[in-house]
Amino acid sequence: MLPRQRDSSKLRAASAAAIWAPLRPFIAGEARLGRVMAQRAWTSALYEFVRFGLKQGWACLFGGIAVALMIATWRFYPAHAPLARYDFLFLCMIAVQATLLATRLETWEEAKVILIYHLVGTAMEIFKTAVGSWIYPEPNFFRIAGVPLFSGFMYSCIGSYLCRAFRLFDFRFTRHPRRLGLVVLSLAIYANFFLDHFGIDLRLLLFAAATLLFCRTTIHFKVWRRYRSMPLLLGLGLVSLFIWFSENIGTFTRTWLYPSQSHGWAMVSPAKLGSWFLLLIISYTLVSLINPPRVMSAQGDLADEADGAALPRRAKAG
Repeated sequence: MLPRQRDSSKLRAASAAAIWAPLRPFIAGEARLGRVMAQRAWTSALYEFVRFGLKQGWACLFGGIAVALMIATWRFYPAHAPLARYDFLFLCMIAVQATLLATRLETWEEAKVILIYHLVGTAMEIFKTAVGSWIYPEPNFFRIAGVPLFSGFMYSCIGSYLCRAFRLFDFRFTRHPRRLGLVVLSLAIYANFFLDHFGIDLRLLLFAAATLLFCRTTIHFKVWRRYRSMPLLLGLGLVSLFIWFSENIGTFTRTWLYPSQSHGWAMVSPAKLGSWFLLLIISYTLVSLINPPRVMSAQGDLADEADGAALPRRAKAG
């Protein structure tokens, strides 16, 4: 086998995209472009930044489609259509999920976790709407106890993002907490979403427990040729922020509403960031059960050089 063919084979094997068949034809071409961009420090940095954005967008595929559908149906869906808007959203999200599985853009293992989170979210939705935390203002057919079935897909979006990000960025960790501790914390968080309506709110204790579990944990993620890193707590906080942005889109499009928004839209309180952060921990725990967190070795960059095997050493320091 020629050297260039060996390099191409390594790139295909090492790329997270290689597990998704529709992307395979683009891997070799992207590698050639990368070799060109790596010749200068500023083009290398720019290329890595663009790759980061594209990978994040690809990880958000399911959630992005859901948000696009909420906006499109709010703006264009006929008010008196025979099929209610919520039912249309429900059928669309089922079709999207089926398409992702059929095209192998999502694995069955990931789908199982997403389904579990879907059920967990729907159960909480039933309780929360019953006590008036938020409402779904439009009528529809596919619903349980007043909760449209499509609402569970909002939670599925979070699970899907985490599953895909684990693969795309090849997550590694240092000082990751034991998963048993995460399971216990997640159960306590889920229970608190119900208990706080009965005068028992352990939120501050849960924030402290989460900080204690994650404060020493670093997440390492591979955008291109090298692993980058950040505190895992910061990563979870940033994801929570983007979920909060999406929630504002959901309420702006009247997909669901909080009591304070019944007479006119207003931005969702930033205090909801805390709730999303806690809920994200539940999703992270579920995903970590099928994607056991891998330890980042001391020779992390050296052990994963396939992405830059043909690149000049000068560029690898950039």
